[in-house]
Amino acid sequence: MSALLLTMVGKVVYAQSNGSWPQVFSSINKEVLNNSQAYANLKHSTSTIGHRLTGSTNGAKAEQQAFDLLKSYGFTDVRFQTFEVESWSRGTITVKIGDNANSVAAVKAVSLAHAPVKSDVTGSIIDVGNGLEEDYITDAGKVKGKIALVYLGILPGSKEGLKNLHRSEKTALAIKYGAKGIIIFNTVDNGVLLTGTASVTGKLIPIPAVCIGKEDGLALKEKLKTTPQTAQINLTNSSGKIKARNVIATLKGKTLPNEKIVVGGHLDSWDLATGAIDNGIGSFSVIDMARTFKTLNLQPARTVEFVLFMGEEQGLLGSKHYVAQALKDKSIGQVRYMLNYDMTNDPTGYSSSREETKELFESIGTIAQQIDTAFKNTFRAGVGLHSDHQPFMLQGIATGGAGGGKLPNNSGRCYHADCDDFSLVDEKGMQNTVRYNTMLTYGLADAVTIPVIRQTETEIKAMLIKNNLKEALQIAGDWRWKD
Repeated sequence: MSALLLTMVGKVVYAQSNGSWPQVFSSINKEVLNNSQAYANLKHSTSTIGHRLTGSTNGAKAEQQAFDLLKSYGFTDVRFQTFEVESWSRGTITVKIGDNANSVAAVKAVSLAHAPVKSDVTGSIIDVGNGLEEDYITDAGKVKGKIALVYLGILPGSKEGLKNLHRSEKTALAIKYGAKGIIIFNTVDNGVLLTGTASVTGKLIPIPAVCIGKEDGLALKEKLKTTPQTAQINLTNSSGKIKARNVIATLKGKTLPNEKIVVGGHLDSWDLATGAIDNGIGSFSVIDMARTFKTLNLQPARTVEFVLFMGEEQGLLGSKHYVAQALKDKSIGQVRYMLNYDMTNDPTGYSSSREETKELFESIGTIAQQIDTAFKNTFRAGVGLHSDHQPFMLQGIATGGAGGGKLPNNSGRCYHADCDDFSLVDEKGMQNTVRYNTMLTYGLADAVTIPVIRQTETEIKAMLIKNNLKEALQIAGDWRWKD
């Protein structure tokens, strides 16, 4: 078998580049279990900086902190990649709802990001159900000049097979059909409020967009069945052009330096809490994966680039800029794979956008499972939107990362919400993210062959249609194909 080692689990699953993977993976496992700094670094960041909103003072501090950490781990090639964004920060908000001018009550609410700098709107409320296109087209004029009430998810009792849209896409539809405002109510019990962008472009939208709690939203839906309701939305926000910075640490490949594996996670967060889950657990795991590479002096065949993206929450701004620059300088062809870690925790397998990588990923996972049987070596192939893998995927680059994990401490309810703080974080879960995905990164970067190449335009289009992503991309203005 010359220099190749075949890993056997009942059959040959993949030819490694050499026989060192079990030893390397064992070293990774030992290093992370004994010395991982992901949890401690995230704790320090949330306690000393707080949230990491792009464009804010806190965001700039987080960028510098990530840069300094990577330098301290021995990376000599660490750089900022600066890009300009339209910053947004919340100001004041008052939402009052009632059946007439003399019977209104204040409702607890938060602005959704990229709502206007100033709005003072009063209008009749129209229940638009799930806020999908079909909820408008049956009576296309019903919401014009009114305020749309929309559920963040898919309402219980809705017909089977409905595909939900992102809050920004639901807002875009409300704007398209002439709404003067939109009230989105949350899916989470006990009055939890969440924020997030209401813009598909990362720029200010023309109507006020607010979130209210689930219970308030359901109660309002019931009232609307018998009595017309009016909303008064008064809000102020701040916006302006600012500069933000991706943080990039590069480890040059030993034999294939012009082929690149990008390992990314978004460093930024929303400002209602400290963003410990979204995406502290992902971004600080990426930083610790980089630390592990340097501590063990790992140098696989291909170049590995660890990237902390900013502006993800405002519309994937940092990752879009990275890809735009790679297209401009023609280095996009060097990117063989993009691994993305967004709210990743305690994984038990791997995922990929390309089914063809199953054999390679499972061969990597087989060694991980031999080291720790808690790793189940599951594999899932599929694609989605709304995280930093998206700009890479739309250029035909294979994407993937962890699979089979779950968020700790019921923290899914705190997505983008005022309860996303460090108390929710599980140290062991972060540790597992780091050790298993450092193994994945090394294996992918060191494999003899990566069994996928960059897709053609025809292949990208077919993949997106197959996965029912066309409508969402059209609403966002990211569908570039002529039908």
